[in-house]
Amino acid sequence: MESGYVLGFDQIDSTKIADVGGKGAHLGELSRIDGINVPDGFCVTTEVFRRVVAEAPSIGAQLDLLSRVEPDDRAAIRTLSADLRHTVEGIEIPGDLVAAISESLARLGERTPFAVRSSATAEDLPNASFAGQQDSYLNIVGLPEILHHLRRCWASLFTERAVTYRSHNGFDHRKVRMAVVVQRMVFPDAAGILFTADPVTSNRKVATVEAGWGLGEALVSGLVPGDVYTVRDDQVVTTAVATKQRYVRALPGGGTQDTPVELERQTRPALTDAQVVRLVRLGRRLEAHFGRPQDIEWCLTGDDFHIVQSRAITTLFPIPETDDQDNHVYLSVGHQQMMTDAMKPLGLSFWQMTTPRPMHEAGGRLWVDVVPVLATPAGRAAFLETAGKADPLTRDALQTVLDRGDFIRTPAEEDGGPAPAAGAAHPALADGSPDPIETDPAVVTRLIQHNQASVATLRREIRSLSGPALLDFIQADMAELKRLLFDPESSRVVMAGMEANWWLNDHLEQWLGEKNAADALTQSVPHNVTSEMGLALLDVADTIRPHADVVTFLQRVAHEGRDGFLDELAGLPGGQEARDAIQDYLDEYGMRCAGEIDITRTRWSERPATLVPAILGNIRNFEPGAGKRHFDQGLQESRRKEQDVLTRLRALPDGERRAEEVKRMIDRVRTFAGYREYPKYGMVSRYLAYKQALLREADRLVRSGTLREQDDIFYLRFQELQAVVRTGEADPGLILERREAFHTYETLVPPRVLTSDGEAITGRYRIEDAPPGALTGLPVSAGTIEGRARVVTDMAQADLEAGDILVTAYTDPSWTPLFVTVAGLVTEVGGLMTHGAVIAREYGLPAVVGVDQATRLIRDGQRIRVHGTEGYVQTLP
Repeated sequence: MESGYVLGFDQIDSTKIADVGGKGAHLGELSRIDGINVPDGFCVTTEVFRRVVAEAPSIGAQLDLLSRVEPDDRAAIRTLSADLRHTVEGIEIPGDLVAAISESLARLGERTPFAVRSSATAEDLPNASFAGQQDSYLNIVGLPEILHHLRRCWASLFTERAVTYRSHNGFDHRKVRMAVVVQRMVFPDAAGILFTADPVTSNRKVATVEAGWGLGEALVSGLVPGDVYTVRDDQVVTTAVATKQRYVRALPGGGTQDTPVELERQTRPALTDAQVVRLVRLGRRLEAHFGRPQDIEWCLTGDDFHIVQSRAITTLFPIPETDDQDNHVYLSVGHQQMMTDAMKPLGLSFWQMTTPRPMHEAGGRLWVDVVPVLATPAGRAAFLETAGKADPLTRDALQTVLDRGDFIRTPAEEDGGPAPAAGAAHPALADGSPDPIETDPAVVTRLIQHNQASVATLRREIRSLSGPALLDFIQADMAELKRLLFDPESSRVVMAGMEANWWLNDHLEQWLGEKNAADALTQSVPHNVTSEMGLALLDVADTIRPHADVVTFLQRVAHEGRDGFLDELAGLPGGQEARDAIQDYLDEYGMRCAGEIDITRTRWSERPATLVPAILGNIRNFEPGAGKRHFDQGLQESRRKEQDVLTRLRALPDGERRAEEVKRMIDRVRTFAGYREYPKYGMVSRYLAYKQALLREADRLVRSGTLREQDDIFYLRFQELQAVVRTGEADPGLILERREAFHTYETLVPPRVLTSDGEAITGRYRIEDAPPGALTGLPVSAGTIEGRARVVTDMAQADLEAGDILVTAYTDPSWTPLFVTVAGLVTEVGGLMTHGAVIAREYGLPAVVGVDQATRLIRDGQRIRVHGTEGYVQTLP
């Protein structure tokens, strides 16, 4: 046997993945595990594929064409992939390669039936499962047929489905290689799939078995239903026996046939409970060997199980690591902070340095264990009340866990633990409940001035620092950041605004029967730095609008997405004025960006082109002076609403007293509500100063050869970066590993609530009067609006017209410039007091947040109706 071309399973382990692909490497590993029956076989290596392709120049040219096709150009992919398959299936295999394959067949028996399966180098990997993207052929007999199906496996690398999958997931078609597994056939009585973690809930303690008669291909491909068993703690907990009307059987001369199942066997279980438990125990052994949950294909002959494949389940969200066996319930910090994307290690460590509350990492996100709070009756009640106001889905998910009764143990003492900060400005950060504060506008002014002075001092002092002194300075300054962010007076102001808002909504609904009345009362409040930011970009548009050459130039910038354009403006008529307006805006708001709580994210000041589409949209959609008009209209609407409410209240019994109470609360909410956005603005202002200094230090480390790339620092935790700066030594392997892990985490969607069993808990809304087919969510800004949905995932690519309804996954302050154009808002993530809700109320936009899968269920361009008072969205014909 020539080892360069053909390898037996006994010659293969996980180090051979480049030679035999993911499936082949796993089979080699499986065959080494004692007590696991794996049908024998060999792999035709990727070197054979590489050589054959290299000797066919036309394939290289076809691959070059394919690499230039957009992932969504289905017609081009269909044509080019079909041409490639035709070329590959017609390849002549050199004689020495045929001899090497023939020798391996002779060792196992030349007339033995085999399964011939593809094994691509990007298939069945821990972080990117390509299961089912390539082909498998069963009951193949004889060398000519093996060679024929070998070519068909190679060709399956270029099916339309496989090509599209690779394109969407960033795999280079020219770098993916194909090995082929040739494995002795098993002719089973039953076969199927075992998931060692529940594929629906992700619970790691629950295994799921699917079983059917005959060969497993029909079941794996989804052509026929199978029996489904769930197992926990060596007990079958549920059984669903399918009506198995057909099965796939092997034919004596080769090939397979779809065959009817005899009537008496159709509803007979394919496995006994004892067999199911024994199979799951085998699965647990494989899971322990590979170190993560597995998706396993199995066959049963007589009473013996054979394992024909095992791959990692790549869709499971990782569980935070702990050093105990206790039950934990983790709350997603990202859902509270309106940033559910994965964060890089430096960003995670900065956020953990910012918050006083212990946090856990998993999947590039941060999590708070809420078991200590939920385990006490007092803490539980307060926390659920707060969670319900912020995000009903989170509250419902937590209630689901509590209703089980056995996951969280409650101490006998009724007052056995502290209640959480029920009304913190940032629930994931808060620690302690603030005392009340008098309604005094001077308090807000003083807090803002104090924060501004502190940031100015930071910028001045950090400018000249480098090396260890810089890292030590940043670490020390984090104490100042936390002092400002969690200043007791600041917290009281934030809390006062929120409580006044809740009070008004509760009492005005009770007294006047009007829901969410506070929404109109809080339009155009003073000191809201985020809403001011959106209106200020309208002023930038006013400066640019009269200069046609500048507008044309910016249209090219938006199309090309290029940076460095500011300096080019000066040569155009009106260009210097436009440049100064944009630069002034960046000086005030350039620390903003999408996902701004991650210090590694690119800020507007670093990539000003991000703002150009919004500027052009403002030029196109608004007349001069729109910013001031927008604010004045909101203020007038707020005053009109105030008079309307007070007049109606005075007409009620005891109306004067009620009107006086409401007037005090209106004054209070308008005094304090705007400030809620400022602490975060101050925080990201400091983050930008830290980041700019750290990038200068990264440049120094690159010049010295310590780092390869400037952004290598993003894949180090702060303490690790301190060590690198002090020693001048870095671990490039660790940085590469972190980069690869981050790319994997980017593909994952974090749940709101995750248990230590790995179960992703989803809540549901309790909206009884929503019409059939409506998408339910949380009503956060009153009113009803109908318009064109624009599904936007990147604000830099937004193309909005006046009256459009913005549909997106989440919004943070960086999305505010888009709010001035749209007429309504729908998000997948959000709460009553999160950014999108606050600014939607400020701008008077009907809004529903927390609409699960909104960006998938609503089509871009579709007409929808947003019911911001009741909390649902309707799609219209």
